[in-house]
This record gives sequence, C-alpha cells and structure tokens, in this order.
Amino acid sequence: MEWLEYENKAMDEGYEIVCGVDEAGRGPLAGPVYAAAVILPKGHVIEGVNDSKKLSKKKRDMLFDKIIDECLCYSIGIADEKEIDEINILQATFLAMKRAVDGLEIKPDIALIDGNRKPGLDIAEWDIVKGDAKSASIAAASILAKVSRDRYMLEMAEKYPQYQFEKHKGYGTKLHYEMIEKYGICPIHRKTFLKKILNNE
Repeated sequence: MEWLEYENKAMDEGYEIVCGVDEAGRGPLAGPVYAAAVILPKGHVIEGVNDSKKLSKKKRDMLFDKIIDECLCYSIGIADEKEIDEINILQATFLAMKRAVDGLEIKPDIALIDGNRKPGLDIAEWDIVKGDAKSASIAAASILAKVSRDRYMLEMAEKYPQYQFEKHKGYGTKLHYEMIEKYGICPIHRKTFLKKILNNE
C-alpha cells in the first residue's frame, strides 16, 4: 500500500504543498457537516492512520492528537444544518471543504479531495475515489473531520438529551427516528432530511 502515491505524484508534477481534504457527516439527520484539511510534512506518513471508518473510536481519538502534533498544519471547516437546508448537502459539503482549506495557515498548491466531485477551490484539485483509503493526507483529514464532528454531537447530546445523540451521532437509526416521532425535531435537525415526518405533522 503506497500511502504517498498521490502526494508524490502531485510533487512530481510541480506542486510543492499538498493538502488532503475529507468530510464527515453528510448522511445524518442532525448537526453540521464537517470537513478537515491537512498538510503533512513531505514524505511523512503518520503511523496507524487509515480511513476513519476502519478505525475504532479509541484509535481515532489517539490518532487525532497524533495528527495535530505531526502535521505541518490543519484546519476544520463546517457548514451547519441551516446552510444544509438552504443550499443542499452536496453544496454544504463543498462549502465546509472550502472553509477548511481557506483556514490553513500554509496555503497549499493542490488539494487531494476524497470522492468523485471537486468542491471548486481556488487551487488545483484532484478528486480521488476512496481517497481516505489511498492517500495519507486524506486519511488524516478523514480522522480529524470524524472526531471533530463526533465530539460536537456529544455536546449536543447534553443540550438535547432526549434524542440520545451520544448513541447515533445524528444518523438515521431506528432509535433516532423513534425519538423524533416522540419529541418532534430540535434546532439542529436538518429539515430537508425530514420532509416526510414534517409533512405528516
């Protein structure tokens, strides 16, 4: 597995500073979509980093601190539930990615984006399908985005305890739908994701 294949290819083509970008939280019924951008030192792979979905919560939390310690810089961007409802989840995901890249202290020359769509940054972009399992910097970004969003949803679990966000992080589980049926929606729910329920009220 060559974790730096895309980073090295970008550098071979003359791009000096490469960042990886990934998102977390496109699918949930509640809360923001998060994105992270990470620039790793040239030739550096952080030991243990992998696609965030393949790691345990404990491992992600440990790697979160390790990535922040070892990367050159990182940034987290979000688009909240109101923006998701206004411009749709795809455009909100792109907005979160742009905010993450714009927030980097070092301006990258190119962004490696997880997925098959480009967000439309003001720098070069390569979209890489399953990039979080192929690129060291995208994998690092996937962990930062996932852990940041999960931590936010734990805060929301304290604010809105009846929905039990700590158990499902806002995803459309059976439990979550049951809680929405029982209590209605709260301010962090994505109304466009819950049209059927809202139309039946």
